[in-house]
Amino acid sequence: MNRVIDAGTAEHYAWGGVCDGWHLVRAEGLSVIEERMPTGAQEQRHSHAKARQFFYVLEGELTMEVEGREHRLGARQGIEVAPGERHQAMNESGADVRFLVISSPPAQGDRQPAEGQAARAAVRGSGFRR
Repeated sequence: MNRVIDAGTAEHYAWGGVCDGWHLVRAEGLSVIEERMPTGAQEQRHSHAKARQFFYVLEGELTMEVEGREHRLGARQGIEVAPGERHQAMNESGADVRFLVISSPPAQGDRQPAEGQAARAAVRGSGFRR
């Protein structure tokens, strides 16, 4: 059944104590999530064995580290992360960032922590981690 989806009616979840997510699409082969990440928040560095992801910024600035290289993404910019690539999303800007995370297949249950997380967190400060 087709229906209009928006963040106001989508299933909400909180992560990292300060971040929000909304499941816009939860299907067997596809996941679309809108996330809000405040200043200083970051997720744990990780990879996915099967999921290919695309991060697309709606507003604000998102720093994406992928395989040791940092990319600063502004509104209407995105980056693809292939299965097996270690990555980490961070908000190093002075304002909230809102972005979409599109995963095929869905990344839930496919997450593998990346080595070196403790060292990166120490360099960046305590921050928030998912």
